[in-house]
Amino acid sequence: MGEQAPYRDDLAQGPEMRAEWLRTSDGVRIRVGHAEAADSKGTVFILPGRTEYIEKYGRTAKDLVRAGFDVVSLDWRGQGMSDRLGADPMVGHVGRFIDFQKDWAAVRSFAGKANLPKPWHMIAHSMGGCIGLRALMSGTDMASVMFSGPMWGIDMAGYLRPVAWTLPRLAMAIGQGHRIAPGTSIKSYPASEPFENNLLTSDPEMFDHMRRHVEAEPQFGLGGPSCAWLLSALQECAALARMPSPALPALCFVGSNERIVDTRAIRDRMTHWKGGKLLLVDGAEHEVLMEKPNIRRQVTGAAVSLFSSFKS
Repeated sequence: MGEQAPYRDDLAQGPEMRAEWLRTSDGVRIRVGHAEAADSKGTVFILPGRTEYIEKYGRTAKDLVRAGFDVVSLDWRGQGMSDRLGADPMVGHVGRFIDFQKDWAAVRSFAGKANLPKPWHMIAHSMGGCIGLRALMSGTDMASVMFSGPMWGIDMAGYLRPVAWTLPRLAMAIGQGHRIAPGTSIKSYPASEPFENNLLTSDPEMFDHMRRHVEAEPQFGLGGPSCAWLLSALQECAALARMPSPALPALCFVGSNERIVDTRAIRDRMTHWKGGKLLLVDGAEHEVLMEKPNIRRQVTGAAVSLFSSFKS
């Protein structure tokens, strides 16, 4: 085992989990967490979204472990307890979106060395859905995948798209790519915004749960993305849109009130995904795994049913 990393079990409300530090191929220190299931019938990799961290998926991890699956999750570079890459730690900065694949490679290597139970499956939310799709397209030993509000495009008004492409380019040209993207805030969203009309969840208890996390653990807090992150994310979404879907079973859940990612890009992808299924979650916002209990049961239950259809 590697060097043990901190894990806020008091906040996660999840299964017993050990966290470790990993080094990526370019020297970035990231945090990985692993929870074991008794008589495990496989391993589920949870790929969080932007601003997120291992503990946020504690309740989901507990449900998966109870269903008989090991769980592995991580803090991507630039967020959670992993290395922050910009001058201001509250800015979600990464120089190139493709660098997230180095984080995935480190986690994949960790799982292989630990001989974690197969088959392997993936749950990928938002930004994690973009990173996960690239990983799957690049060749993988995942048996199946469940996406939650995947970031295959960013929702914005049409008139803002040229601005979103142009201003970050200008910022990077003058060496300011690490600066926060225009129109975003340096503050952590759940800690600074009211529950009313929030973009994440329709469940006040879950919103308070997220707020308590960032208030209790400063390392969980993160504000808006950097200019470099924004431009690189737009470029990655455009590149992925030109590539065919991988050949494996896929579920994709999208809230009916989704206002963060581009639902048109999701429909386009899932319409042509052989073995893929798109499910609209009535009344849900962006984070269907952080929704009301009945919605969480619906989504997690569908994922468990898919994963359980594969024999270990």
